[in-house]
Amino acid sequence: MTDQQTYYETMYILRPDIAEEEVTNHIDKYNKLLEEFGGKILDSQMRGKRRLAYQIAKHREGIYVQLSHQGDGQHIFKIEKAMRLGEDVIRYMTVKQEGPLPTPRSSNKGTEQTEKSDIKNADPKNNKKPKDQSIEKETKTNPEAAASENETSEIKETSET
Repeated sequence: MTDQQTYYETMYILRPDIAEEEVTNHIDKYNKLLEEFGGKILDSQMRGKRRLAYQIAKHREGIYVQLSHQGDGQHIFKIEKAMRLGEDVIRYMTVKQEGPLPTPRSSNKGTEQTEKSDIKNADPKNNKKPKDQSIEKETKTNPEAAASENETSEIKETSET
């Protein structure tokens, strides 16, 4: 097995006024159709409701869904036809990708873990989250910024004592 494999990513946008339960029904429906047409689902994620760049069918927002799948390529026409005929899909696009296969992951799991680690690392005295790591990255690339950061911290320390 090689590191570079071909797979497809289909991004489709659902109408924003449909209920969350219906959204999951649509996701399941298109996943099942894809498998019936000979595709293999690698990953399916609901990306949430987002503002559209331009108005589509009188909608300014849409519910984005990303679907990664493999197959012989013949299944794409069939799944896109089903999306075109569906009234709840306002836009879709399939892109052929080459590279390592995407690993399935839940969309909420990563954010919950980072929030928990931020809470553990927070300073209990002032109830603030820890400093952003981007300052450290900036000081490595810009020594002048490091010098000014050190000067301001020294000034604060001397004024407190």
